[in-house]
Amino acid sequence: MDHPSLLPDDIAALAQRVVDENIAAGRKVAVAESCTGGLVAAAITEIAGSSAVLDRGFVTYSNEAKMELLGVPSDIIETFGAVSIACVWAMAQGALKHSGADIAVAISGVAGPGGGTPSKPVGTVVFARIVRGRGSQPDGELKSFGDVGRAEVRRQATLCALELLLP
Repeated sequence: MDHPSLLPDDIAALAQRVVDENIAAGRKVAVAESCTGGLVAAAITEIAGSSAVLDRGFVTYSNEAKMELLGVPSDIIETFGAVSIACVWAMAQGALKHSGADIAVAISGVAGPGGGTPSKPVGTVVFARIVRGRGSQPDGELKSFGDVGRAEVRRQATLCALELLLP
């Protein structure tokens, strides 16, 4: 019998691929989430067998949490802001350092409806991915989803983060 997923079909299908392909690759993953609030970890744990893949997730919504749990330096947040490539790089590095994972992905953004600025409008989300043993430099990416509503920004950010977790 097919059991319905708590999450939308596109997210559930991609999470299934993340679990299947990382099991096949023998990889464990960690996620450090801000604007997605744990949705990436939740998507992965919707999948039976996800315990073979997900090591841990950090929901570091506040700047204090980013600094305390992930070791993001306060000067990065003060200089570049929480929604910056520099911040998600540090978040991804912290997630890898504080986990047994082989790969970590970090997400931070402005989901809206408020909180946007001219340089970082609502819908701006930054991502970083770091793979253990491949040098210390993470990949970083900035996406502008637009002012499409809080739920849609979070949905698109979750899909993007899941894509980054594919081997």
